Parts: sequence; C-alpha cells; structure tokens
Amino acid sequence: MNDNVCINKYETYLTEVKKSSVNTLSSYLRDIRQLGDYLASHSDCDYDTADEEVLAEYINWLKGQGKSVATVSRAIASIKGFYNFLVNANIVDSNPANVLVPDKTTQKLPQILTSREVELLLEQPECIDAKGYRDRAMLELLYATGIRVSELISLDITDLSLAAGIITCHGRDHDRAIPLYPAAIKALNEYAEFIRPQMIAKPDEKALFVNVSGERMSRQGFWKLIKSYQLKAGIEKTITPHTLRHSFAAHLLENGADLRSIQEMLGHADISSTQIYSQLVKKQLKDVYNKAHPRA
Repeated sequence: MNDNVCINKYETYLTEVKKSSVNTLSSYLRDIRQLGDYLASHSDCDYDTADEEVLAEYINWLKGQGKSVATVSRAIASIKGFYNFLVNANIVDSNPANVLVPDKTTQKLPQILTSREVELLLEQPECIDAKGYRDRAMLELLYATGIRVSELISLDITDLSLAAGIITCHGRDHDRAIPLYPAAIKALNEYAEFIRPQMIAKPDEKALFVNVSGERMSRQGFWKLIKSYQLKAGIEKTITPHTLRHSFAAHLLENGADLRSIQEMLGHADISSTQIYSQLVKKQLKDVYNKAHPRA
C-alpha cells in the first residue's frame, strides 16, 4: 500500500478514534514521516514491507545521528504504535517493531517551584490595569487547578461556576470539575465581572481569557507572559507553562492528598503518570535530609 495512504489512515485513526491532542498527533506523525524518509533513502522498502532488520537498522541510524536516549525511545514507541495500527487494519500481518527495545534511561523528574516561589510568581501581576487583573486570574487559576495550558486557554466564560467554587475543564477524554481556593475565586470574579467585559472584541466572545485584541489567548501569548513574570520575580529556575501544573500536584501530595484524587484533577488516564510526583516528593525529602541532618 502507498506510504501516503498508510500515514493518512493512521492520522485519521489518531484523530477520530484515539482523540489524540494536537501535540501528540504532531509528535507521532513526525516520527513516522522521518521513518518514511529513511526507508525511501536507505532501503527499497515501504512502510508495509519493512521488516525487523530494516527497523533495527533505522534505530541504530538514529543513535548514530546523536539522537538522545529519550528521542530514540519516543521514536520506538511511535513506530510500535504505527505498526500495531497497520496490523489491526490488516495492512501488515505482524508487527516488525516488536523487536525494538529502548535503552534504559533515568526518568527525568519535572522541576517544581517551592511554595515561596509560587507566592512570588503569583504576586507579580499588578492589578492596576486590565492586563494585570487578567494575568493574576490566569496564574491563580493554573496553580489552583493544575490544568494544562491548552485547557486554560480553551476555557469559556460558561465554564466558570464561581458561586460553587469550581471550574469545568474539558480534557482530552472527559470533562472534570475542579475546586478553586478562595484567592483564585476572588481573582477570577474580579476579572470576569469587571475586566473581561472591557477587553472582549465582541459581545458574544466565548473565551474566558482574551488577549489585548479581545480574542482568545494563545499558547505563545501565555508563554511570553509567564516568562516575563519569572524574570520579574527573580526566580532562577526555568519556568514553563507546565511548571505550575507540576507544582500543584507535588504540593497537594506533600500536604496529604491521595494519588487518585490528584489523578482525577490532573486528568491523567493512567495513574502511572501521576505516580511520578511521589518520586519527586521522596527526592525532595531526601535532599532536605542530606542537607539538614548533622550526620548525613
């Protein structure tokens, strides 16, 4: 079967059946297209005729290009998923990628902020103009709920239930209601009631958070925003839009929340994705012990 047909069918499957996020879809297809480019230039095989030996040679070629262990491991996972699809679609008889085994690597734990660093970051937006009120509400909401940045900018005004103290987040697999602490409710109420009506470009705008043009905030816009407040706060750690999500989960766990509840709030399909925060908290305790114990 033509390679373009194979990849188009796979893209449809990821989009319509797996409901993959834009980032996941882009990552998988990039890996598969890179494999296709290799097959075209280094072999006489197509996707549906490549065998175990050819795929193993491709992985060795990636390593020879200086690709990191994480990059090669992701490529292997993408290729295995692609060939599982081809098997289930009766395009190939068996999965030649099953022989591929990623190199072992130490899982990199996400960086989090201390409670004091979070306070510093949240204090930076000055509520003296519309932008300050909006930014304070966005940062408070992120730390209050741990939602993804993509979910934050996708929120509509109707997703707020401030009287009940919750927001409704429309995640990848299901909607989830997440509680808000009082400071977040206050910031959101001030923004939604007094500031947003002045910022929106048209009366029927659905987006909760809008840019200076009155339209829905973009990921790039929020990235610039959070980096500017990091510099203003004098925080030396590298802060990404995901840092507050990681900090939210780790701080909840430190203060006694159970993993299942955190999993539900984060919207993780598998609890194994949430368990990384247990490792993070244990590592922090060990670091504190080693620094503070007189005999450590």
